[in-house]
Amino acid sequence: MPWIVVIAVCLVSLHAETLPPGRQHDIERMISQEMARQNIPAVSISVAAGGEILWSSGFGLADLENYVPAKGSTVYRLGSISKPITAVAALQLVETGKMQLDASVRQYVSAFPRKPWPITIRQLLGHLGGIRHYDKVEEINSTRHYPDLASALKTFQDDPLVAEPGTRFHYTTYGYVLLGAAIESASSLRYMDYLRQKVFAPAGMERMRQDHTFAIIPNRARGYTISPDGRIQNCSLADTSNKIPGGGLASTADDLVKFALAVRKGTLLKRATVDLMFTPLKLQDGKPTTYGLGWNVSSLDGRKIVSHTGGQQGVSTILAMLPKEGVVVALLTNLERATLRDLTNQIARSLVDLNTSRAPSRPATPELFRTVPAKH
Repeated sequence: MPWIVVIAVCLVSLHAETLPPGRQHDIERMISQEMARQNIPAVSISVAAGGEILWSSGFGLADLENYVPAKGSTVYRLGSISKPITAVAALQLVETGKMQLDASVRQYVSAFPRKPWPITIRQLLGHLGGIRHYDKVEEINSTRHYPDLASALKTFQDDPLVAEPGTRFHYTTYGYVLLGAAIESASSLRYMDYLRQKVFAPAGMERMRQDHTFAIIPNRARGYTISPDGRIQNCSLADTSNKIPGGGLASTADDLVKFALAVRKGTLLKRATVDLMFTPLKLQDGKPTTYGLGWNVSSLDGRKIVSHTGGQQGVSTILAMLPKEGVVVALLTNLERATLRDLTNQIARSLVDLNTSRAPSRPATPELFRTVPAKH
């Protein structure tokens, strides 16, 4: 039977609070089992409970060819977890009066062609704007570098809408590219400059950045996929500059948890705006969706859980939060099409009874090397 070595890297925690040793061991076991089941090369995790980060770590190999262990500080493509970050930026501008939720996007991006119906900012945030998603393999696996959002808009701006806005939920990364262009117009800043000043810095996100093909990004993970015959192989080449606001950011699991906690604590948005963001939108006929303004909204054992997943070349990612309990789980992997929802829910369940009023516990030291069967 083939085997894969899972390396658990757990340095002394820099967080004020830490997980109880037994709880940490349980989560490590869950991760190791899921890595073995899906043949995932690496997982990085960060968790919070009671509104405080408790622990982050890495498992497996971020680079198989060079045998580089994954760490809590390993940087991964985020995929569509970029969307809730863009949503926060847009809603900040709504709060300051520079953008209106129910205004036509053409009020901010006049170069976007007129359509049969107006498309509002709210509709774009909730995937109700009728903007198409990818329709060609060349778009999914784009290797062209786009220097700005205006260039990326040309990919889809002249195409017809897939539905009248407000009548149909149609998930679209391109709708968020259009939102990014609106953010630039309303703020008079480049999209990434706005995020750095108004989102990353206030939230204490130190590693969040654009997933730039040509940049040297320390601790960036290599990406992998599973071949038709079940072997791990390098993923396809891709340049995500065609979709930065909807799927072109990169960061660490810790930064994602900091982001979620900053949203929850009111650091980035007012409480009323956060509540609105976490409320599912409705179609024109009154039918509810399961998506708010930038977040999926559902329940876990009767508790509200908001989340977003991401999947693109070389990564599968998830960020989930129980807002009332202050529980946050961020899982980043360097394998395409890995399924992380069940694992995330298991970990979240294990954290709901924790709070940060106790004295810090010293984390258990995991085995440096664990050998588990690799499933082919």
